[in-house]
Amino acid sequence: MTYDLGKSLGTDYYRADELLTAEEKEIRDRVRSFADSEVIPVINDYWERAEFPSALIKSLAELDIAGGNIEGYGCPGMSAVAHGLVMMELARGDGSISTFFGVHSGLAMKTIGMLGSHEQKKRYLPSMARMEKIGAFALTEPDHGSDAVMLETRARSDGDDYVIDGAKRWIGNASFADVIVVWARDDDGEVGGFVVDKGAPGFEAEIITRKTSLRAVWQTDIRLDAVRVPAANRLAGARTFKDTTSVLTASRDGVAWDALGHAVAAYESAVTYAEQRKSFGRPIATYQLVQEKLARMLAEITSMQLLCIRLSRLADEGEMTAGMASLAKMNNGAKARAVIADARDILGGNGILLDYHVARHHADIESVFTFEGTDSIQALVIGREITGVQAFSVQRSAEPEVEPPDPPTD
Repeated sequence: MTYDLGKSLGTDYYRADELLTAEEKEIRDRVRSFADSEVIPVINDYWERAEFPSALIKSLAELDIAGGNIEGYGCPGMSAVAHGLVMMELARGDGSISTFFGVHSGLAMKTIGMLGSHEQKKRYLPSMARMEKIGAFALTEPDHGSDAVMLETRARSDGDDYVIDGAKRWIGNASFADVIVVWARDDDGEVGGFVVDKGAPGFEAEIITRKTSLRAVWQTDIRLDAVRVPAANRLAGARTFKDTTSVLTASRDGVAWDALGHAVAAYESAVTYAEQRKSFGRPIATYQLVQEKLARMLAEITSMQLLCIRLSRLADEGEMTAGMASLAKMNNGAKARAVIADARDILGGNGILLDYHVARHHADIESVFTFEGTDSIQALVIGREITGVQAFSVQRSAEPEVEPPDPPTD
């Protein structure tokens, strides 16, 4: 069976398109065309082989979208809504592609854009915007995920350098990245961001295998054994864990859009399949139980769309809070998971075959549901804003209580 996954299937039920600017629509359509023509036709084979589709990087770079809403330094300076649409359309094409891009643009570049000095931005961002250099973001550790504030990686000062020792886990792109932002504690116990350039002695990245989700993007285990970086590579604005969380908050709205993209892809596939698949002599789209499922799937997608647009408008206005970002990620991750499960059910046995695309999104949404903070952690971030009371806190041995944990990322 052949599907036209690019055609409109009524996913803009409340005419949210009318809330977008002409520039935002153009960016969305440009990325959608790339996903339809270059990603969807080839991605299943890459996913099954657990191979990163490096051949797509050149075309992705030509879209001129890396750097998102960063102003200057060769970055596009788009609105937060436009950046969200980029993430949605990439995820609609494939979750591994959107994760690769989210790590490069939404985390590595975003960190340098938010916390780097003018000189650091000039040194790194232009080549990263052209995707001549690829970025990675190393925060999560083998023993610290949701409690990333407890990170144990150390960066000790040694003359004009820092020497970094430690381990990181689930670090996307790090096996081939040119620029890796590593988070570590300095001599004073404060958390800082350090840019490690490709080829630094003592830096080793091993690809994590046997994954059942996001198989076409490579996450790694990292070892840092006396990795020496110049003091000039410490990000000027990264001095405490609060600086780290400011980046995570800024990137979390992109993950809400990402979840929406997965849901839209599954819904479109389910509608197309229901119209074409016959059972008992008629298309299954004519049966009440199938129509009821599709109606509820569309309702969830519509609520996710409107939530994303409003959140990103608030981000553009500088009014987005950590709780707002967490609410969107928590809500959309759960709703997308349910929508995709219904799509898989509508496709019956064919729903577990990669040829019909839903199976890939069904597996990949499990990662989206977890990374950038689990459902439970997001709820506690929201609860802190609702009540003004911290429901989770940590202590580091005999030291005083430190800043509360914030959701990790890969």
